[in-house]
Amino acid sequence: MSMSCKDGKSIEDNGKYVRYTPEQVEALERLYHECPKPSSMRRQQLIRECPILSHIEPRQIKVWFQNRRCREKQRKESSRLQGVNRKLSAMNKLLMEENDRLQKQVSQLVYENGYFRKQTQTTKLASKDTSCESVVTSGQHHLTPQHPPRDASPAGLLSIAEETLTEFLSKATGTAVEWVQMPGMKPGPDSIGIIAISHGCTGMAARACGLVGLDPTRVAEILKDRPSWYRDCRAVEVLNMLPTANGGTIELLYMQLYAPTTLAPPRDFWLLRYTTVTDDGSFVVCERSLGNTLNGPSMPQVQNFVRAEMLPSGYLIRPCEGGGSIVHIVDHMNLEAWSVPEVLRPLYESSAVLAQKTTMAALRQLRQLTLEVSQPNVTNWGRRPAALRALSKRLNRGFNEALNGFSSEGWSMLDNDGMDDVTILVNSSPDKLMGLNLSFSDGFTSLSNAILCAKASMLLQSVTPAILLRFLREHRSEWVDNNIDAYSAAAVKLLEVIKLEGVCHSPEDVIMPRDMFLLQLCSGMDENAVGTCAELIFAPIDASFADDAPLLPSGFRIIPLDSAKEASSPNRTLDLTSALETGPVGSKVANDLKSTGGTSKSIMTIAFQFAFESHMQENVASMARKYVRSFISSVQRVALALSPSNFGSVGGLRLPLGTPEAHTLARWICQSYRRFLGVELPKLSSEGSESILDSLWHHSDAIICCSAKAMPVFTFANQGGLDMLETTLVALQDISLEKIFDEHGRKNLCSEFPQIMQQGFACLQGGICLSSMGRPVSYEKAVAWKVLNEEDTAHCISFMFVNWSFV
Repeated sequence: MSMSCKDGKSIEDNGKYVRYTPEQVEALERLYHECPKPSSMRRQQLIRECPILSHIEPRQIKVWFQNRRCREKQRKESSRLQGVNRKLSAMNKLLMEENDRLQKQVSQLVYENGYFRKQTQTTKLASKDTSCESVVTSGQHHLTPQHPPRDASPAGLLSIAEETLTEFLSKATGTAVEWVQMPGMKPGPDSIGIIAISHGCTGMAARACGLVGLDPTRVAEILKDRPSWYRDCRAVEVLNMLPTANGGTIELLYMQLYAPTTLAPPRDFWLLRYTTVTDDGSFVVCERSLGNTLNGPSMPQVQNFVRAEMLPSGYLIRPCEGGGSIVHIVDHMNLEAWSVPEVLRPLYESSAVLAQKTTMAALRQLRQLTLEVSQPNVTNWGRRPAALRALSKRLNRGFNEALNGFSSEGWSMLDNDGMDDVTILVNSSPDKLMGLNLSFSDGFTSLSNAILCAKASMLLQSVTPAILLRFLREHRSEWVDNNIDAYSAAAVKLLEVIKLEGVCHSPEDVIMPRDMFLLQLCSGMDENAVGTCAELIFAPIDASFADDAPLLPSGFRIIPLDSAKEASSPNRTLDLTSALETGPVGSKVANDLKSTGGTSKSIMTIAFQFAFESHMQENVASMARKYVRSFISSVQRVALALSPSNFGSVGGLRLPLGTPEAHTLARWICQSYRRFLGVELPKLSSEGSESILDSLWHHSDAIICCSAKAMPVFTFANQGGLDMLETTLVALQDISLEKIFDEHGRKNLCSEFPQIMQQGFACLQGGICLSSMGRPVSYEKAVAWKVLNEEDTAHCISFMFVNWSFV
């Protein structure tokens, strides 16, 4: 064994040094950078190609490379530990400041507690005084003062700016807001920072503290460019700028935010932004809404926008010893939740949602840009990180523009087809159409002079957005209709998935094609992140795709409406592809959205764009409505299959096909039929459990299961049963057994029910029943039998309606 030293010496087994000349070290280093771990043949080739190494044994060269790799590993580890040490030192400083703040808050609370105790005792003594004067005086403490209009002259704006600075700093480092730790966010060397949300304050507020490897000036520049990192920000326009005597600036801004769903209007803000440098050299950028002002510029209400309020917020950026910056971020908003449907209000009142979408997004952007400085500038498929960010931003922006459908962008609404579940918008603006004609590999070229957008929203319950998104991404064939979607057929070709973990430091994927056809953005895959929305956005592209090529994004977004966490397993999506073969169902519109307590809820918003020729508008609109309704139907079936309430062995479950429970139920149905009637279920193949389930599902007769209770409700039906009842597995549970029979049928069923429970089966005469839509259905006969489980107890009751048809 021998070792090599940093200065080019090699230590042999006998303890002697073998020196390398500078030329030999240079040659070895050159090869090391080309190939850190050369094979034996490559080392021998090196000796032959480099005469200066001819006197060195191959074994010595092998040892040199081993120790060179060891030194490189040690260097990287040392660098990593130094970085961790710097970050821990900075975080320790932040935690000490947070500890001081909490101690002040405790002192304040102790003081207030003593004060209120004294007031309580005083109130008890004064309560004996029932005079009119006492009542009036006590009531005066609850009056809300009305603030007079503020002066918006230059001197008045400076006064507002200084007041905003004071209030912001009291939130960033003081006790003006009661902060609690963000659920699921624990500080540590690998965390994004210290994240807190407000408790019990006006509006919703979030705060973050973190260390980034950029200088304060650069950090301030990035954070002020809000549209570059805040996905919901449509535009920020600086309408006026005023320098201050201390070297700072006061800016008057107008900002617009996209609406995240079709069920709510977009927001806008009229803001004052104050940028200055404090006495200790820290940069401060603080903002607040301007309202009720005189003697200065103002911003009137903009049509279709709801004017929201930003309370004192901003960024405190401190230079950090050893380089970098410590950044404090405070976001405090009132988004006027009264203007949205009640079911959506948690989205507009949640501080956790604000933290994820705004506060943490700012920190992620800073960390990503820091990472790009220290890592190579080109990804593994040849595009720079900045180009990837630009593509991601353009996909998201194009989707938001279609979702919001601003008339200023050329969008106009078409009349509906008698149902208001799907909204159709059309855009013939030349700016939207430029360069959108795609050339496909089969030589076909799509020529278009208009764009149509079909959009809708639906309420989902008891399904985790991340799990649902993962299934829809991995099983695209379950919701893509190749007969409708002109570019989806190309999307099934081989695609190369490139992870963006090192590019944008957020849970996003971009799918880039080896040939052409689809660009896809996926985000929100972390099931444990509170307040995170999940979205899948994609756009068709051709083989000549360039970074600045126009895009036509479509996709969907799933927004959680509460923070309830489900005990869901990410592996539950594995065997569901074969489960989703039920019939179509219409979607629910905003007026149908009703709050249901006790279950987690989320809103899915869908927007699909289609380029078309204007003379085909009516046909394309009809096709788009069909496409969106088909997609909604598919999502409802998937959500049902992924719902935690569907897993287990309870008699009232609505089992999704393809799961072990569904296979078990199919086996119980067939075994019980054979046991009580003495024959096999007609028209059924028995080539294994999977064939039983498949045959039962596609059986020509309607087979329906109901609970064995006093008030039976349907729990399962095959395709024939769903067609007969004109329903889906999603809505099946809402139908009771007695509702489908007429009076004669109910009497007949009641007379036969004891026989079913005692004898195990009964044959019912033919008659008439009703579908869920009220349509009469005739059947030749019906057979009912008791379904037993493994313990020979009644699990449910099955009905088979033979030769049914609509009357």
